[in-house]
Amino acid sequence: MRLNRIAKGALLIAGTSIGGGMLALPVELSLGGFIPSVFIYFFCWGLMACTGLLFLEVSMWIKGESNIISMAEKTLGTTGQALAWALYLFLFYSLSLSYVSGCGALISQIFPDIFPDALGPLFFVLLFAPFVFCGARVVGRINALFMLGLGICYFLFVFYGTPHIDLELLKHKNWTLSLVGLPVAFTAFAYQGTIPTLIHYLDHDAKDARRAIIFGSSVPFVAYVIWQALILGIVPVDGPGGLAEALMNEDNAVHPLRLFIDNQYVYVIGQFFAFFAMVTSFFGVTIGLQDFLADGLSIKKTARGKFLLSLLVFIPPLIISHFYPKVFLTALSYAGGFGCAILLGLFPVLMVWSGRYRMKLDSEYSLMGGKPLLITLVLLVVIEVCVQVSLMFGYIGPSLL
Repeated sequence: MRLNRIAKGALLIAGTSIGGGMLALPVELSLGGFIPSVFIYFFCWGLMACTGLLFLEVSMWIKGESNIISMAEKTLGTTGQALAWALYLFLFYSLSLSYVSGCGALISQIFPDIFPDALGPLFFVLLFAPFVFCGARVVGRINALFMLGLGICYFLFVFYGTPHIDLELLKHKNWTLSLVGLPVAFTAFAYQGTIPTLIHYLDHDAKDARRAIIFGSSVPFVAYVIWQALILGIVPVDGPGGLAEALMNEDNAVHPLRLFIDNQYVYVIGQFFAFFAMVTSFFGVTIGLQDFLADGLSIKKTARGKFLLSLLVFIPPLIISHFYPKVFLTALSYAGGFGCAILLGLFPVLMVWSGRYRMKLDSEYSLMGGKPLLITLVLLVVIEVCVQVSLMFGYIGPSLL
């Protein structure tokens, strides 16, 4: 029974992490090659596992239901709460923009004569926003079906794609350019917002929650490494239609497959995988943003209130994606480089430091390592933010090839 609960908690963590970011990872990390990609994944997994365990420690200080905003208020005061609010909005709007743009681009690729680039996002939102309007219960049922489809397509893609891997393509290495994908990889391991839910589900058992976080965050690491090997082993980095070109065009990882594989089944399965991955991520992000805005702005979830919330959730990403339809990778990079790095990387360190050493709070669980580990985590987050700034100003990127 206990192992069953831990397993379900681990799946909650894994399911939150795995999503649309998977479609960006092989493209963003392609310039560095497969081996450097694995090191980037390991770095992000380790850093996010540590900050997840720090969130666990903070959650154990707060009785009852909690969230990142209430944690920040408890440990960092009203200033920390305001900053957390702003960062949360930035992160979730960036992710919403990414998935609206990515899903819209996918629709435009499938039906180019019907939906040009500028109309793809609008059609997608009109098709799937009503489910978000209906609320978490409806989204939960629909999302379960899409998650099943996502899992089936992933295993079919691995089964049919593995024979097409060219091991020579996996030997490419460029350690400097591997940093291009660091912000998106950081986003791909994000799950910390579910920790209060996890703790409540596990009856505030810190040991079980710790195991669920470690095991649950390890599942995406394995899934991403296999996925990376498949894409980088089939699609070359250089040349027409390669991954470097996909990076410049802000395409997802599945799009270039059609040019480099004879088996059409693999490409079709990849298209379905891309669709399921982005829709499940879209549901998770937008329903979370809707609930956050309802709570923060005190909007009641009447029909009129939910309509207003839907406008607040979908209008901003729709406007931006209309003028910049191919912003999928850029929005994910900004979300990871700034939103995830600061809110999910730096904030838990600051909250634990304040709780442990300023407020002298006791907890059933405390991450080992003391001040040296917390300082190291801060330095690693600073490095990640510096990488994102370097990408913005062109100090790192395809131009270095």
